[in-house]
Amino acid sequence: MKAQIDQQTRLRIFTWHIHGSYLYYLSQGDYDLFIPINQGRTEGYYGRGNTFPFGGNVYEIDAGIVKEMEFDLILFQTDENYFRDQFDILSEKQRRLPKIYLEHDPPYEPVTNAKHPVSDPDVILVHVTHFNKLMWDNNGLKTVVITHGVIMPEIQTRPSIEKGIVVINNLPSRGRLLGLDVFEQVRKQVPLDLVGMGAEAYGIGEVLHPDLPAFVAQYRFFFNPIRYTSLGLAVCEAMMLGLPIVGLATTELAVTVRNGYSGFVHTDIDYLVDKMKYLLADSESAEWMGANAKIVANERFNINRFTAEWEQLFQQVVHEMIYH
Repeated sequence: MKAQIDQQTRLRIFTWHIHGSYLYYLSQGDYDLFIPINQGRTEGYYGRGNTFPFGGNVYEIDAGIVKEMEFDLILFQTDENYFRDQFDILSEKQRRLPKIYLEHDPPYEPVTNAKHPVSDPDVILVHVTHFNKLMWDNNGLKTVVITHGVIMPEIQTRPSIEKGIVVINNLPSRGRLLGLDVFEQVRKQVPLDLVGMGAEAYGIGEVLHPDLPAFVAQYRFFFNPIRYTSLGLAVCEAMMLGLPIVGLATTELAVTVRNGYSGFVHTDIDYLVDKMKYLLADSESAEWMGANAKIVANERFNINRFTAEWEQLFQQVVHEMIYH
């Protein structure tokens, strides 16, 4: 009877607001998310904010009263959450709850020998790509891969801007890792627009997330100049909108885009420039590849699959703790 009651109850998940887009997509599941706020709205303590249309299952809690709340599970998303924040705002009882660490990124230094900072065998480690799981030394922890899920509205207008679009926040200050030099090299040969916070010097700047789909859908293709990252949600969203993807054949993107079918990936920048010019010159081929990208996105980044996998993991981890 206890198990049946637990399965019928909406789980109460405590986490921090780290990546707004990811939190929004995570909030589409059948559970409740509780996120802390503080007076300074510092990192992780932003609350719901005004950028994303969060539903009624995302609750703000003043950081000062978090210890008084009842939760079923703690979801960590950064080292700061795990090593500092939990000791600042969670009670001793809450720190004994089931724990999941959601790792958004691959290791950066040293790339092939980095041990994940979490070593507690009671923590479930979730990676957002198989590449991330491959690259991290996971310390023998139980690891799970839950690939991205996204939601995009149906945009009826066809591409009208004969350019490529790049969507990266703060690219000018993030340098070679995010491909600033690649972007600047390519834009000398192919018309590109850059959207994102800190991109004002390139002419556009930030476009708020609710307005981004209609804006991006106007372009002929999506270009991802990033050398080393996980798999950006902006790529998944662009595919869901029906844009062909052009990018570097590194990290998870190498197994996400099929050359000549849903776009082009390569480690040769000159090859990519030629393919971008091809997509600009041949709108029918670009439209066909974009339609294929949308098919792939609907299969790989389906929001129902994404939330179902999270729901299953949450339930599993909580029930294992109950019957341990």
